[in-house]
Amino acid sequence: MITKLIGVKDFRQNLARYSRRQGLRYIIMSRNQPILEVKPLSKKEAVLAKLEADIAEARADVKAGRVFTLEEVEKKLGLK
Repeated sequence: MITKLIGVKDFRQNLARYSRRQGLRYIIMSRNQPILEVKPLSKKEAVLAKLEADIAEARADVKAGRVFTLEEVEKKLGLK
């Protein structure tokens, strides 16, 4: 993977352009000090990130009382 060093201002102004480039890793610099590393997600990492978000949403639903009984789920799915 190719690594490119870019300034934080340039990165902020051209984020869309940088996100379209595939296979590049960016080190974002501020005052000649690295502050961020930006690299593309693999398919596996993307799926895991989505799963983590779904689990967090489900936990929030349970905490707020937005749940279904087994009978309600079976009825919605047409199993009963």
